[in-house]
Amino acid sequence: MAGIKGELTSLLVTVSVGSRSMLYSRPAEVFTEMSGRAWAVLAVLCGAIFLEGIDVAMLNVALPSIRADLGLSTGVLSGVVSAYVLGYGGFMLLGGRAADLLGRRRMFLLWLTVFLLFSGLGGFATEGWMLLTARFVTGMAAAFMAPAGLSLITTNFAVGPARNKALLVYAGIAAGGFSLGMVVGGLLTALGWRWVFFAPVVLSALILAAAIPLVRDGAVPERIRGGFDLLGAFSVTGAMLLLVYGVVRLEHLGDGPVLTVAVFAAGLLLLALFVVNERRTPHPLVRLGILRSGALVRTNVVALLFVGSFAGFQFLATLYFQELRGWSTVQTGLAMAVIGVDAVLAPVLTPRLVDRFGNSRVVFGGVALAVTAYVLFLPTDIDRAYVAMLPAMVLIGVAFALVYGPLTIAGTDGIAEKDQGLASGLLYTAFQFGFALGISAVTAVEVAAVAAGRSEIEALRTALIVPVVAAAFAALVAAFGLRRTVATESATHSASTQLTRV
Repeated sequence: MAGIKGELTSLLVTVSVGSRSMLYSRPAEVFTEMSGRAWAVLAVLCGAIFLEGIDVAMLNVALPSIRADLGLSTGVLSGVVSAYVLGYGGFMLLGGRAADLLGRRRMFLLWLTVFLLFSGLGGFATEGWMLLTARFVTGMAAAFMAPAGLSLITTNFAVGPARNKALLVYAGIAAGGFSLGMVVGGLLTALGWRWVFFAPVVLSALILAAAIPLVRDGAVPERIRGGFDLLGAFSVTGAMLLLVYGVVRLEHLGDGPVLTVAVFAAGLLLLALFVVNERRTPHPLVRLGILRSGALVRTNVVALLFVGSFAGFQFLATLYFQELRGWSTVQTGLAMAVIGVDAVLAPVLTPRLVDRFGNSRVVFGGVALAVTAYVLFLPTDIDRAYVAMLPAMVLIGVAFALVYGPLTIAGTDGIAEKDQGLASGLLYTAFQFGFALGISAVTAVEVAAVAAGRSEIEALRTALIVPVVAAAFAALVAAFGLRRTVATESATHSASTQLTRV
């Protein structure tokens, strides 16, 4: 324990020194094959992304119990979810660049500690403001931790079989964490909703204890020159916060659009300020040239639409099972648990499919399966048997297995080592914007349908069209926008062939 305490103290001191010190820790060996140590490092980093996924899913299932115990209004309860999205989406780009500038390992360990502390605060909450604070800071911690963890993988594992294997396992664990979280959240909520916050504290502590001796920066140590782009940091973070908040407010358009429009306008104004600043400053926070990569931009568009479609579907399915069907949190979690099949299929099936058909075709096939799944769920009624809904749940799990991993690879493929944290931050920003947009869009449609005089089940079916449309657009971009050159695709095939033999 003393060693851990000393290490964390060192982290804080080094980060505070800023550009005047050597901010990278002793570099690790770059793994070219999946050795025992490579698997140990990967397990720690996968544990962190699993923690982030399971934390979000458990809370979603526990919301009705939290409201009943603390007597929260609908607005405050919605804010508990929105606060996390605001913290995560608002600080994601800053988190990705901070990993590149201040050291990926240091950012990972520091913000994992913050995640641990504020998750515990949520468990002790007795009023709404405590929950809101805890969720906002927890989301902010995830915004720094997630891109640092992903960039640690892309810099610790060599390009080719080792990196592809690591990324596919990482993506499978991330998606599986969210799926498993719905089941675990139901079980823990049955014991008491506070366990939904305390369980991540225990898991965070175990991951932190293992990460300190195992994880090392994969980049060559270098001295950061020049100052930190504070104007860029504040303007882009403010823009992200306002834009995410604007997305969250879409569900309140019925109360008047003035505030929502003002929030979006202010966010776009700050974003314009950020772009102007990045073009002029000698030490930009975000190198805008990275956005010249059409493949990178299209990958992030697919990520936003794909995750947005699932977020909207998952939100509606939870309401359907619990509020319209009257199922318990445990029953709801078990009903959606089959989606977690992606955690098994991603590291086993996806590499072989990428080897045979290529990365872009696998992504397109996965998104097409998601469209099919949402269409199959559309005719849902109050008394529909679960067995009739099961094919849709299975297809969603398979879709995640085929899409999430290859998208994670595509989001950082061909990016310079010095920009890996930034590329990771862009990808996770797309994921988070997609999540916020998906939930807000289906909520707005459902509320409008109810206001138009439709029954609750009819309104839900109307809102279910949103995930269908979003996934269809994602499939369109994947079909025509993710094609790579023959040489690149052949290289991917060769790497995947070796990957399946690891």
